[in-house]
Amino acid sequence: MSLNDFNHYLIQTGQNDNLSEVESSPWEDIPTSKKVALEELSQLHLRLADLQQRFHVDRRKKLLLVLQGMDTSGKNGTIKHVFRGVNPQGVHVSSFEKPTGRELAHDYLWRVHKCTPSDGEIMIFDRSHYEDVLAVRVNQLKPESVWKKRYRHINDFEQLLVDENTIILKFFLHIDRKTQKQRLQERLDVPAKNWKFDSSDLVARSQWPEYEKAYEDVFEQTSKLHAPWCVIPANKKWARNLLVARIVVACLEDLHLSYPTVDYDPAQVQID
Repeated sequence: MSLNDFNHYLIQTGQNDNLSEVESSPWEDIPTSKKVALEELSQLHLRLADLQQRFHVDRRKKLLLVLQGMDTSGKNGTIKHVFRGVNPQGVHVSSFEKPTGRELAHDYLWRVHKCTPSDGEIMIFDRSHYEDVLAVRVNQLKPESVWKKRYRHINDFEQLLVDENTIILKFFLHIDRKTQKQRLQERLDVPAKNWKFDSSDLVARSQWPEYEKAYEDVFEQTSKLHAPWCVIPANKKWARNLLVARIVVACLEDLHLSYPTVDYDPAQVQID
């Protein structure tokens, strides 16, 4: 696999940028059978574990994965089911909730920049700096004159990371409004999931058109060659997980990773 095999999932101007017209159920290159998809995902887990170990030892690059999506789109579930079996020493997650008072006292990228990956590390952002042009915009936390400048800030910030050997992949987990309703209702109906429900989810749901427009503008302004956005049809959780795993594995395979060569002959070393 190569990243080029997934170009049709890239969000480009005039392609996959109108969310109301983008299919959120699995596309034709995903198996229609959940069983078949899970079997492939199991094999990808093994491949990803090996590639992640090589990536961690190789240390030539850093990898940043950004997960965004409407409430219930499955950011946590994607992390749990895609990265099963990797070495936790080399894969980390940063979640960006409502900023604290200390974070608000700094520029909005401060809390994000300190979480970016180091050499050989895979960092996953559960939500990200994009909330500052999404939630901030929709909830009118800052005037347009402020948040509109942030597209340029973000592009420059991501270019800086790329210039410092960071690979950036940004995933928009795309569900439709009907699927979100089903998942929210499940959080109410299943006692073990009650803790997941928050009344603020209903507020955000009522703002669905505003968020859609905000995401469309994000894609138009910030989907760049050095930091592309991928749309991930996420109505079916197993299909979502398979597609993200395929893309991450393809990204790592494109690096042609190998273990470092040593400057000695192991056959000449004797251990008493």
